[in-house]
Amino acid sequence: MRKDSDVPYTADAPQRPSAEELRARIPGWGADLDPADRPSVPREQFLPTGAHWTLPEDQRPQPGQAERERSIEHGRLTPVYGTSVPLRGLSGVIRRHAYRRYSEARAAHWLLLLGADRVDAVESHLASLLTTRPDNPITQTGIQSELGQGPLRSRFGQHRADSSHHVIDPVLIAGPWVLAGGAAYGALKLLRRRAADRR
Repeated sequence: MRKDSDVPYTADAPQRPSAEELRARIPGWGADLDPADRPSVPREQFLPTGAHWTLPEDQRPQPGQAERERSIEHGRLTPVYGTSVPLRGLSGVIRRHAYRRYSEARAAHWLLLLGADRVDAVESHLASLLTTRPDNPITQTGIQSELGQGPLRSRFGQHRADSSHHVIDPVLIAGPWVLAGGAAYGALKLLRRRAADRR
């Protein structure tokens, strides 16, 4: 017959023993309960480190430095932050809006950041077309290695955790390239039409 004491979780609040009962039952329990009895804990002691500041001077925002995004929960930036990849383009606008408008506890904050990542990918692909070495979707997306590693056999009947988004993978990978190709085709078509109108 099952007793109430066998059930780990009940609707009623559990009966918690007092500190004295636990100390009497468990040798050593609560040895650090009194701060006066605690052993040395580095984080509770002030150790001279030689630092003469609380915020490193070289990490303070410099004149002309790009503004870094900061969550609205924080009063200031962390003492150390990166400036090598400033926000840019439409993806930067979306990211700034996510940080300025929504708390990190809101789903909108993270959904906007995820969307900004996708926009950034499209922007990067389009920008690569303007360089002498544009992105190569054949070699850089891993399609060649997929063909040689049993793409169908490895996806079906293997109980893979990522099988639920196999359908959307081609859209995420090929979508930016299709959009870039469509944009390039539309731009060329527009230029040809304008050239024909001038004749």
